[in-house]
Amino acid sequence: MQSLKDPVLHWARDHRTHHKYSETDADPHNATRGFFFSHVGWLLVRKHPEVKAKGHAIDLSDLWADPVLRFQKKYYLLLTPLACFIIPSYVPTLWGESLWNGFFVCAIFRYVYVLNVTWLVNSAAHIWGSKPYDKNIKPVENKPVALVVLGEGFHNYHHTFPWDYKTAELGEYSLNFSKLFIDIMAKIGWAYDLKTVSTDVIKNRIKRSGDGSHKEWGYEEIHELSQEKNNQD
Repeated sequence: MQSLKDPVLHWARDHRTHHKYSETDADPHNATRGFFFSHVGWLLVRKHPEVKAKGHAIDLSDLWADPVLRFQKKYYLLLTPLACFIIPSYVPTLWGESLWNGFFVCAIFRYVYVLNVTWLVNSAAHIWGSKPYDKNIKPVENKPVALVVLGEGFHNYHHTFPWDYKTAELGEYSLNFSKLFIDIMAKIGWAYDLKTVSTDVIKNRIKRSGDGSHKEWGYEEIHELSQEKNNQD
C-alpha cells in the first residue's frame, strides 16, 4: 500500500497468476516479451486477454477471509495517499526538515525507488543470473537484486519452491531481510504456519534440474557450517 501497488488482494491475484502461468501470455509481466515490458511496460498497456481470463480463475478465498485485507481493499483510496505521500512528507518536519524536502525525498524519491527496485524482480531477476535449482525456467538467482529488494532476488529458488516463505535456500546468509521480518513476526505470533523445503528435496532438485552453479554460490560450504553449528548446539 505504501508504494501505491494496488490492494493486497489485487497484487496477490496477479502474483499467483504469474506463478501459475509464468512466461506465457497469461503472465501479467511475461519476461519473454523483453526487459522493458516485464519491468514497467506491462503497467502501461492493456492486459492481455489471457491475463484477464486466467486471473479471474485464481482462488483468493484464503485472502478474502482475512478482515485486515478486506479493510485495506475497501479503504484503499483513503489509506494509500496517507501511507504513501502524506505521512512520509510530514514525519521529517518533526525534526526541522522542510515539508517540501520531506515530500520530494521521503515521498516522491522513495516511491520511485521502491517501485523500480521491486520491478527488477520481474525483469532483471528473470533475465540475468544463474539457475542452480531449475535451468528450464527463466527466473534466476541475482544477488544485486536481492540486495536492493531485501532478499527477493533469489528468484530461481522462489519459482522452483514457491511455497517456501524464505524465498531463498538459506535466508540467514542471503541478504534476506524479508525473512528476518517474517521470523520476528512469528516470534510474537503475528506469522504462523510457515512452510519451507527440506534439504534433501533441495539437493535432489539441484541434481535433477540445476545448471551446476550451486557450488559457485558457496551454498554447500554454508550448509556444512550450518550443520556443524547445529551439531554443536
